[in-house]
Amino acid sequence: MAKPEVEIAELVRGYQARRGKLLTIGTTESATGGRIADRLTDVPGSSDYFKGSLVAYSNEVKVSLLGVKRETLENYGAVSAQTAIEMAEGGRRLLGVDICVSDTGIAGPSGAEPGKPVGLFYIGMAAEDISLANVYHFEGDRQGSKEEATEAALRTLKHYLLGLS
Repeated sequence: MAKPEVEIAELVRGYQARRGKLLTIGTTESATGGRIADRLTDVPGSSDYFKGSLVAYSNEVKVSLLGVKRETLENYGAVSAQTAIEMAEGGRRLLGVDICVSDTGIAGPSGAEPGKPVGLFYIGMAAEDISLANVYHFEGDRQGSKEEATEAALRTLKHYLLGLS
């Protein structure tokens, strides 16, 4: 079974062959710290469609560079579906890409809040026709949660691209 980043590359190339347009991809990451971008760039030729990434670890960067609303952070928190969506939408604008994937989460071992346990992640995605966020609860240690969130983000992107086929 192919790695999701390889399948993503094949889907982007297939879309280009059918439509004559190369889709561009970017990421805005928080808890994964750049792992999604790292995996996407593991594929030879990814520079054709992967344009860049911003690791927005702090709320200040989420607001000042990605345009996440302060009200969103105050009302829902940094780890929320709303923040994940605003990160993806802001990254799409900032990076000038067709599709942007985002993540925000609590990798642990600390950082839990009432109703927001360690292992809670939101994976966001924004494209011309959709903005969405999916919630995940990962078990295990910090590294494991970050890897699982990276896999979930790549699967989200792959499933969206499959829908364009």
